[in-house]
Amino acid sequence: MLKNTSLQYGNHTCINYSKKHQGPRGSSVLGRFHGIISREQADELLGGAEGAYILRESQRQPGCYTLALRFGNQTLNYRLFYDGKHFVGEKRFESIHDLVTDGLITLYIETKASEYISKMTTNPIYEHIGYATLLREKVSRRLSRSKHESRKTSVTSEEHPAVEKISSLVRRAALTQNDNHCNYEKTHNFKVHTFRGPHWCEYCANFMWGLIAQGVRCSDCGLNVHKQCSKHVPNDCQPDLKRIKKVYCCDLTTLVKAHNTQRPMVVDMCIREIEGRGLKSEGLYRVSGFTEHIEDVKMAFDRDGEKADISAHIYPDINIITGALKLYFRDLPIPVITYDTYAKFIDAAKISNPDERLEAVHEVLMLLPPAHYETLRYLMIHLKKVTMNEKENFMNAENLGIVFGPTLMRPPEESTLATLNDMRYQKLIVQILIENEDVLF
Repeated sequence: MLKNTSLQYGNHTCINYSKKHQGPRGSSVLGRFHGIISREQADELLGGAEGAYILRESQRQPGCYTLALRFGNQTLNYRLFYDGKHFVGEKRFESIHDLVTDGLITLYIETKASEYISKMTTNPIYEHIGYATLLREKVSRRLSRSKHESRKTSVTSEEHPAVEKISSLVRRAALTQNDNHCNYEKTHNFKVHTFRGPHWCEYCANFMWGLIAQGVRCSDCGLNVHKQCSKHVPNDCQPDLKRIKKVYCCDLTTLVKAHNTQRPMVVDMCIREIEGRGLKSEGLYRVSGFTEHIEDVKMAFDRDGEKADISAHIYPDINIITGALKLYFRDLPIPVITYDTYAKFIDAAKISNPDERLEAVHEVLMLLPPAHYETLRYLMIHLKKVTMNEKENFMNAENLGIVFGPTLMRPPEESTLATLNDMRYQKLIVQILIENEDVLF
């Protein structure tokens, strides 16, 4: 979008540039490079013709180029940059002609319809369009399924009553929070997009103008809206499986919503395989499998999804499956224990009183996004089973904490010193989660 601020354009050959341009009133003028001239000289050359433009080199900053554009009975000056294409903010153009054309469209609409544009987001039709209708149907099915899963979990819990290590009040709060964790909320992943042909915003139903980068599209669900409207769209993204290119390195919430599951299928499938044939394997999770084979498992999940074959027939070494599971957690763009909660978990681990520390850990757990919480809960139940076979596999909660601490939680800012200082607390948090999974989750 053109505004009366600096635009970006790098050192490239403008000499002999010449292009005819039709102004908004049909005037045909020449836009060409005019060397080092002043603003006043540029204004005089343009001669008051609406839509006329020229390129000039700045007198004050040699080597910097400026677009002088005539619009609204005044000459507007913009700093230009170049990186293979001419660009204005997020928009990149093949030629100055296209940049000017798009800019004139934007300037004209913003001038003539600024009041209307400012009110576009106040009366949205979002709730009445096809996307929202489809969304409600998906959410309804998911909630129905989640309630069924919740009832199953309650029955299981009654069969194995937990030893009360925290107050009943906190316990009831935890159960209430768990019920709310079924409805996974996800923000849209909007990216600037160029639409081919006329397009309308799916939030406000108004036309998206301009030659390129007219609006934004959610790369996870395909929702198309104005950039200014994207700030008002609810956090109700329902990812389309066709748009999810891979399983590893994919945002955890995006993946589970795309597959309509409570947890990533990688976690479910790997844990099922490990518990089926590897719980008594010596050094489980500590012993590494062959890197090449682990990468094969990763590619199988990325290529085939839940149809990937990770059975003993294909991968007889269980350490390959444990390696693939650990790699999945390491590759997450946002760790299972999120960046937002990292510092709070570390602070909780530093509390010396065991009961207070346990309550502090529980409070921070409730801050995790639902998909992260459910994934962590399921993993801790599994790791507890691993410790129950300690006589055979020699892996207790402390050993697993050493393995999974840096795998499940990473500091927001990459700092070797901070990571080293936090390692013992990372280990302690995972150890606490394993030893107290029946109470904390």
